[in-house]
Parts: sequence; structure tokens; C-alpha cells
Amino acid sequence: MTDSTTDNSLRLAKRLAEILPCSRREAELYIEGGYVRVDGVLVEEAGARVTLEQKIELAPDATLLEIVPVTILLHKPVGANGGVGKDGSPAVHLLNAESLTRSAPGQRFLKRHLVNLTLTTPLETKASGLLVFTQDFRVSRKLVDEQAKIEQEIIVEVTGNIIENGLALLNHGLPFNGKPLAPNKVSWQNENRLRFAVKNPKPGQIEHVCKLVGLGVVSMKRIRVGRIAMSSLPLGEWRYLQDHERF
Repeated sequence: MTDSTTDNSLRLAKRLAEILPCSRREAELYIEGGYVRVDGVLVEEAGARVTLEQKIELAPDATLLEIVPVTILLHKPVGANGGVGKDGSPAVHLLNAESLTRSAPGQRFLKRHLVNLTLTTPLETKASGLLVFTQDFRVSRKLVDEQAKIEQEIIVEVTGNIIENGLALLNHGLPFNGKPLAPNKVSWQNENRLRFAVKNPKPGQIEHVCKLVGLGVVSMKRIRVGRIAMSSLPLGEWRYLQDHERF
């Protein structure tokens, strides 16, 4: 059995291997690396069918170096499911070539960057802010296995009047789910916004402790995970974690 079919087409990897020439596996790596165009159109699927008449081009900067796993930073909007509960459409569906931000430097987008992603930092559907997806087991290990050590910064807009000594209680002394919470760093950012710097907050935790001191939560936005801040990443857009950045 061959790669040819009755319509005179064959697999792109086979055709590219014949043209260069190179091995079939090398051809697949070139294609998966985003270095091959068919009639001027980028094709990333080695199994795509082409005809002998079509123009196959290999980019001048093509390399057989391994495609390294990526980590993706998304500014999740309210309503997108960030891995907590079942409400909302999964935030991973927001990741595509069109939503890759133009406001920060990054590498070439490949379709395979959106495969086998691990959501490392769940975020409630009603909250917005920084969400981290990764293909890199080292990042996953740090953010998942060591989550109790990773500080998150969350800006919480509140309403109501805080009780006497309420801020001190938010920092230390309140329970959640029947257990005392570890000390947090909570401060006023302005008259109706609190800044929480907490480690491994559980779903509903911030809303619960705010209620205990007389405050209602209007909105929550996570702006930092570890040492990585969301900064000016636009709402609904994403970028790649850069080589020099560390959580």
C-alpha cells in the first residue's frame, strides 16, 4: 500500500522528502515546525494531501531542532471557565492565532502549541485575570506540585463597610471550611479595592473571608502568579512565557 490515492495526491511529508531530499521523519519535523508552505499557504499537518502540481516551499530558516514545549499566559475574562466548576465555556477555547497579543514579543505561533496543555492555575469563572497553561512538565511541576508555595496577587473590588479590626483579620485569624487560614498579605489599594497576596487560595475563599468582615465582593482579578505579572496583557488575549521569565 502506498501514500498515493486515486485522485493523484500523496502525503505532504512524502512529497517534501522527495523534493529536498530528506528522510520522511525530517520532512515531518519541518512541516510540524511551521516551515512548509503549499501554494503559498502554511501547512502544519504532515498528513495533508498534495498533488504533484502544487508548489511546495521550505522556509530559508527551517531547522530540525526540537520544538520546545511552551507556556501560555492568558488574560481570562469573566465568564470563561478557568478550571473551577462547570459554568462557562473553557478558557482554553480562547487560545488561537487571532487572540495571540501583538503587544508583547513572542515566538512563531504553531498549532501544536495548543495541544496537550495543562491548566496549572485554576481561576473561578466569575473572576478575571492571569491564567497559565503549559506543555512544559517543569512549569507544571512547580505550579501544581508546589502550589502551596506560589503566591498569587488578586485585586478584589468590594462594597460595604468593613468591621473594626477587619483588615487585621483578613491578614490572619479567619477560618475557611472549618479550618484556620494561613497568614495572608491584605491591604487597601484604594477605598473600594483590596489587594490580596495569598498562596493557593481555594474557590470561594476570598468571597467568604470578605463576608466575614462585612464586605461584599463585586469583582476579582488575578494580576500575578509567582513572579509573573499579567501587566498590560489585553483582556481575552494571550502571550508566550519568555525564556528569561521564571515563576
